[in-house]
Amino acid sequence: MFTKKKLITGSALLVTLSFSQQIRAQEVISIQQAVENTLKNNLNIKQAAFNAALSEENVRQSKNALLPTVSGGIDQSMRWGRSQVTSGLFLNTQNYSLSPSLSTNVLVFGGGAQLNQIRQNKLLLASDQTNVEKVKNDLILQVVTAYLQVLNNEDQVKATKQQLDVANSTLKREQALLDVGNKTLADISQAKSQAATAELNLTNAQNQLTISYLTLGQLMEIQPPMTFKVQAPLVSEMNNIQSNYVPTDIYNQALNTFPDIKLANLNTKAAEKAIDVAKGSYYPRVTFGGGLGSFYQYQFSIPGNHPFFTQLSDNFAQSVNMGISIPIFNGFTARSNVRKAKIVFQQRITDERLAKNNLIKVINQAVADLNAAQSRYTSTQNAFQAQKDAFYVIEQRYAVGLVNSLDYSTAQTNRNKAEIDFILAKYDLLFRAKVIDYYLGKQIVF
Repeated sequence: MFTKKKLITGSALLVTLSFSQQIRAQEVISIQQAVENTLKNNLNIKQAAFNAALSEENVRQSKNALLPTVSGGIDQSMRWGRSQVTSGLFLNTQNYSLSPSLSTNVLVFGGGAQLNQIRQNKLLLASDQTNVEKVKNDLILQVVTAYLQVLNNEDQVKATKQQLDVANSTLKREQALLDVGNKTLADISQAKSQAATAELNLTNAQNQLTISYLTLGQLMEIQPPMTFKVQAPLVSEMNNIQSNYVPTDIYNQALNTFPDIKLANLNTKAAEKAIDVAKGSYYPRVTFGGGLGSFYQYQFSIPGNHPFFTQLSDNFAQSVNMGISIPIFNGFTARSNVRKAKIVFQQRITDERLAKNNLIKVINQAVADLNAAQSRYTSTQNAFQAQKDAFYVIEQRYAVGLVNSLDYSTAQTNRNKAEIDFILAKYDLLFRAKVIDYYLGKQIVF
């Protein structure tokens, strides 16, 4: 028979085993895998790909518009009533007629509108395809940001857990000293306050970690609960960060690789070609066509109607036609369309300039941020080491009663803050370095 103690022990063992299996089931993903999962699953990319597919169909349709049009038809009619059969003779008749026809028509000249439309649609297709790359590129930066935020928050959780352990140990020691009369209630209150603050910091850090995992998972289109962990960068990564970048060098390289610039340029070219499309309305349209047709009629009141196929053969006819449509006045519609196309072209030129100006601004900012992050990382690293050393000394003195609890608490708080600042600076530096790689078009790896 199981005792209550054995039941409790068995339940604890089951919980522990379940938790261990959950940890083992969590997939550890690298930054490359996170990017690949996002590019594979993210719905924004799929939407952009659909737009590109529609543009591809527009190109195909505009090419097919150059082909001749072919149409066929059969007209049928019934007629009854009085009609003149011979001169001066009217009879009540009932007639059935059938007229099959086949015609074709082709545009010989249309002011180059159709050819220019094909060229514009090709540019629009390239623009939409580039937009797919832009969406991917933007998502990569979002993934890097979210990924590093998860790493930062994980380190924050580890640090606050350690801080809570220290605070609880201090509280336990203070309580033991109070019990033997070597500490006052003020000392124990200070220790309790320090432990409560550490516990709150841990709760906040855990909440932030959960949120950051949700953000990263949403980019990869993964629904909660999150069953993956992120892989931390190697220690050597922090030592291999380059900081001697020249903004103009990055800019010149980004001009050839950054999809935002390529997209703006293609939109400018497409708008320029739209002017030629609009100008096509100024020119005459020349069409050439031909047709085949025949006629069959059956009169119910008159015997001896010719057979069906005989009438079709006897009435068979061919036709050739050429038409010229000359625009004379259409309410200035053509002129207005050309003017609007020119305005849109100027807008796209401005958009392209703005894209280039924005690129050089963000690159200059990115280089400045990287240099500042490098200095901040070095400073916080030195400050954290100094606070650790100071706290070690205070801790030793506190253990033998040479430092009061307030000074000990202050030293512990300073040490904790220095550690958090160092963690923030570390991942900020890593992120700023990856932003430079992003503008250089490099694969982002850890």
